[in-house]
Formats: sequence, C-alpha cells, structure tokens
Amino acid sequence: MPNISVLNMDGKSVEEIELNKEIFDIEINEHAVYLVVKNILANKRQGTHSAKTRAEVRGGGRKPWRQKGTGRARQGSIRSPQWRGGGVVFAKKPRDYSYTTPKKVRRLALKSVLTSKAQENEIIVLDDFKLEEAKTKNFKKVLDNVNANRKALVVIADNDENIKRASRNMENVKTTMAQNINVYDILKYNSFVVTKDALKVIEEVFN
Repeated sequence: MPNISVLNMDGKSVEEIELNKEIFDIEINEHAVYLVVKNILANKRQGTHSAKTRAEVRGGGRKPWRQKGTGRARQGSIRSPQWRGGGVVFAKKPRDYSYTTPKKVRRLALKSVLTSKAQENEIIVLDDFKLEEAKTKNFKKVLDNVNANRKALVVIADNDENIKRASRNMENVKTTMAQNINVYDILKYNSFVVTKDALKVIEEVFN
C-alpha cells in the first residue's frame, strides 16, 4: 500500500506514513459489511410500535345482530378486524430488535470498509486537531483546509470537548473517538478524517 500524507490543520503535508496493511489493505468482504450494517440498524430501532387487538379495542361486547334470518353475514362483534374501528389481526407490540453479530465478523467488516476508504482515497490523516475555542467556524475552516467539506466523520483519540461542541451544529459532520467507530458511520460519511493519535488507537484496538 502506498504511503499517505499527514496534513496539518492548514492542509499542508508535514510527513508521510504507511497505513497498517492488516487493517487498511485486506480483501474486502461485502457480506460481512452487510451483516454488520443490518445489525447496527436493527439495534437502532426503538421497537415502541403498538396496535390493539380485537380484545383490547373498546366496545363491541354485544352481538350486533342475531345469527340467522337477517340476510347479512354473521357477526359476533363490531370490533372484529373487518369492521371500521375494529382491532388489528396480528397487532404489532413493543419488542426489542437488538441482537449481536460475532466479534470476528464485526472486525472483518470494519477492516473491509476502512480498506475501501483507503482505496478510494477518502482517508485524511491530521498530525493534530486542537481548537482553542469551541467555535463552529474554526472547525469548518480546518475541514475546508483539508478538503473534507462534504459529509465527514472526524475521529479523535481522546474526548475533546472543544472539538465535539464545535462540530455539534454541523449537519453533515460527526465527531467520535477512535474506539467507538463503527461500520455504518464509516460508510455513511464521505471523508474519514482521523488524527495520527486516533490512527494508533485504531491499530491497537482493531488489529
């Protein structure tokens, strides 16, 4: 894998480093990526949907008309599913959609999407990312300097309140710590902006 330039906050190259081949240069496994993204989206579901069955709908205790002799179809309750205002046949109830995928599959998927980002030249490495003030315009200026002004995932090594607060108002930007990156976020955002320190954490945690 060719070396990648490390940029400062002004967008100028200060050095070159080689990305870890065990993470950024593997054979991409699309099925593993699919499984993990599906899992992440399922875990995000609230599962608070609820509808009433015919037993839970108010009213309908009396038989609307006698069984025979009216010429109409037999009916037992005006709250049967075929009636307007009746219950739902297979009513949805609150449930937990979350489940887990094997750790090996999650690791493989993460390495696959990082490899994809590297191949598409969408990884931007910063030598450091520090803001003296938590101002959005200062944060945006850094992203513009490094040509990451589209949807960007900014990965930092430590919990930096100035950076997190400065990026909070930016619609297409998300800031996260290196140990918390996931497949869905990496795919969702075009640019993967990572500091050198965060890159070391990724190599330590996910190698």
